[in-house]
Amino acid sequence: MNQETLKKVFRPSFTTKPIGKGPGLGLSIVYGIVENHQGKISASSIPGIGTAFEISLPISPPPVA
Repeated sequence: MNQETLKKVFRPSFTTKPIGKGPGLGLSIVYGIVENHQGKISASSIPGIGTAFEISLPISPPPVA
């Protein structure tokens, strides 16, 4: 993925597929799930080589206020 695509990859309805070949919701759903669990997700990419996604989640939930 180039840097422009990488900046948009977690946006709802963003897709690199042709029109009608996918809704583009997969990574935005994953992003929401990770955020709801107080985690972080990031992506890095080297065009022509591959893309890596890193997800970090807390071991225990934060205290309830």
